[in-house]
Amino acid sequence: MAMPEGYDGLRTGDESERTDDPNEYKRTCIDFIEDISHDYEAWVDYYKLPEDEDKRRRAGIQATITRTNEWLAKVAQSIKAVDVIMNDGIQKMAESTAGKPLEIGVFVNQKSGYTETKPGVIDVVVKGHPRKNRKLKLGYHFKDDRFRIESTCGAYLEETNLPTEGFDDMDLHLKLHAENAKPRDVISFTVTLGEFENDVEIDKRGISTVVHLV
Repeated sequence: MAMPEGYDGLRTGDESERTDDPNEYKRTCIDFIEDISHDYEAWVDYYKLPEDEDKRRRAGIQATITRTNEWLAKVAQSIKAVDVIMNDGIQKMAESTAGKPLEIGVFVNQKSGYTETKPGVIDVVVKGHPRKNRKLKLGYHFKDDRFRIESTCGAYLEETNLPTEGFDDMDLHLKLHAENAKPRDVISFTVTLGEFENDVEIDKRGISTVVHLV
């Protein structure tokens, strides 16, 4: 059973809880991350997983709460930055809830998940190994959207010349354009990878990364 369609918990149009004070908004969102984590834990309960897998997914959710709330407290300097970091955390909780069966990783400046680098064209490294008799391909986040990306600086991932073939050993370099970024800007993006057997997608997973520009 998958997460319900459209259930990603992302908060965009809810102006009623808005404030112009980033510090006040941070506190609201730190509480929100804590609150919504219980929804994801409830999904883990629902899956009735073997004990070690159950523990792994819960640990992933908990680790996200800790790191995301640390970033909300320390890194975010504006309302928009708070949104970017919060939505990144929500994506990461969803990814932990769904489990991580694929051997895949996304790296910025040799770090994954929570990263920092300088403004400019950022090298994003996507690595992975499919399971036996399968291939890995770059997938789509949603319908025709190749990537999910949200930032305080108009960042985007280049989509020209992306490979369409399947890999036995994936080592891709994507270009994240952040030429307009300044220190303290933040970017969150999700890369989706599919595992294929005989050209049929067997499994698909997203990996979300947040970048702090320094």
